Amino acid sequence: MPDVHTHAAARPVQEHAWFKSSYSGENGGGGCVSVAPLTDQVAVRDSKQRNGPTFVVPATAWTAFVGGVQAGHLG
Repeated sequence: MPDVHTHAAARPVQEHAWFKSSYSGENGGGGCVSVAPLTDQVAVRDSKQRNGPTFVVPATAWTAFVGGVQAGHLG
C-alpha cells in the first residue's frame, strides 16, 4: 500500500470539482463523502459539512483504497 500522509490542499478546492460518492446514497445513512480529483491527489470531505475539514491523499492511495473496498477487503 502506498505511503499515505494526509494534509490540506495547497489551495482551496473549487466547489464545482466536488462530487458525492455513489456509495453515499441519497437518504441519510450518515456515511456521506464527497471527493474532488486534483492533479495527482484526491481531496475528501464530509458531504454534510461542505465547509468542514478536508483531507488530501495521493491519487495512488485513493485508487488502492477504492479497489480494496470494491474487492471486499475492507468490510
